Amino acid sequence: MNTTETQNTIFPQGERTNPDYFTGTVWLNTLVPKDETGNYAIGSVTFEPGGKTNWHTHPAGQILLVTMGKGFYQEKGKPARIITKGDVVVIPSHVEHWHGASKDSSLNHIAITNNVNGIPVTWLAPVTDEEYASCHS
Repeated sequence: MNTTETQNTIFPQGERTNPDYFTGTVWLNTLVPKDETGNYAIGSVTFEPGGKTNWHTHPAGQILLVTMGKGFYQEKGKPARIITKGDVVVIPSHVEHWHGASKDSSLNHIAITNNVNGIPVTWLAPVTDEEYASCHS
C-alpha cells in the first residue's frame, strides 16, 4: 500500500493472513475476538492490490463494511460486484463467495462474522486467474 492509503485506514493493518486461504498480501486485525456468546467476531481486513480471499462460505452469514479502496465481491455463478468506500455487503448463510481488492487499488473492510458451533467459515478453492481477470473486463 502507498502511504496515503495506509493513512486512510481506520485501524492498524494487523497480521498477515494465512496464505492457504488468501492470494496476495492481505492483513487481518482482529478487533473483537469471538465474543462470550460465541456468536460473532469482528475484524479489519486490508487487501493490497490484487489481494483476495479464496472462495468460501459462512454458516451464519457475514457483513462487510467497506472503509477504503476499491475491490470486488462475487457470489458463485453471478457477476462480480464492485465495492468501494461506504458500501455494505450482506452475505447470506452458506453462499459461496469471495472478496478482495482490484488489481490497481487496495481495499479495507470491516468483517462481522457470525459463528455456528464455533465455526465462522468454510474455506474452499482459490479464485482462479480467469475468474479474477473477468472482474476487470
